[in-house]
Amino acid sequence: MKVMIGIDPHKATHTAVAIDSNEMMLDELRVRACSSQVKRLTLWADPFPDRVWAIESARGLGYLLAQQLVAAGETVIDVPAALSTRTRLLGSGRAQKNDPNDARSVAITAMRVEGLQRVSADEHAQVLKLLAKRHRDLGQLKSKAACRLHALLMELLPGGMAKEMTVTRANELLNQVVDQDQITQHRVEVAREFVADVAHYEAQMKASMKRLRAAVAASGTTLTDIRGVGVVTAALIIGHTGDISRFASAGHFASYNATAPIEASSGEHRRHRLNPRGNRQLNYAIHIAAITQLRYPCAGRDYYDRRCAEGKNSKEAIRALKRHISNSVYRALVADARRIHA
Repeated sequence: MKVMIGIDPHKATHTAVAIDSNEMMLDELRVRACSSQVKRLTLWADPFPDRVWAIESARGLGYLLAQQLVAAGETVIDVPAALSTRTRLLGSGRAQKNDPNDARSVAITAMRVEGLQRVSADEHAQVLKLLAKRHRDLGQLKSKAACRLHALLMELLPGGMAKEMTVTRANELLNQVVDQDQITQHRVEVAREFVADVAHYEAQMKASMKRLRAAVAASGTTLTDIRGVGVVTAALIIGHTGDISRFASAGHFASYNATAPIEASSGEHRRHRLNPRGNRQLNYAIHIAAITQLRYPCAGRDYYDRRCAEGKNSKEAIRALKRHISNSVYRALVADARRIHA
């Protein structure tokens, strides 16, 4: 008898519910999130040899538990939170929001819905996702320190720093400040600390970019051949896409990255609107590629101009270009996967 075990993961605890093929509850368990969590779960599940684990948000809050179960040789399925919530709300008798009902809904969803992704051990895509996120975080920290430095320089010198912020220029301006009073002295001291922060983040970003280049090169991807897709953008795309085979077509991929519009028709009136959902990191990466293509003469710029000539406004033409780039990215990822597995 096949048994599906649904897990509702939380930061401090995990609740597991086992159901049979008739969706009848067999047992439930609540474990504390600790180093022995997998051992306790597998010992509890020993009476169910033909079992499959279904974890809600196996790429999010349930990531560590899912990876630990896979490492222990278990079969694990990733269940999106939206699907399990829908199952709970539409189910009869157990629509109340609590951990056992949530876990049971996860198990039922995994049993009913086809095509849910099976969790695999971390691959190179996860490495690229981690490195790309770290690089973006460093860039944001540098920008934050630079903005605060700009604000202090405006209080110390007329006009502040009119040119692009650099460590050398900032130090030269601070050397020109005459310490007339105590508040000026403290402003200069704090400004020099921000200069040191900017220099520190710049050094870290150089090291981060070096790691990213090596990691993207090791992946063997051809994404960087697409105009506007650099090392960081390629790492974002690969990291957030994962296994490209889970997308049956370029249309499915475009729907996932939100470059495919949503139909909003009513009666005889047929129309589409912008998709605010989907993976926003992927959408951001494709948007960067589109804006880069618009800056230089290339096939993407020609495509944008043709769309504008057809009567589309600038925003609509950019959305069309993003979908065009999404199709190119999908073809490149599929070709890369075939070449690697050949």
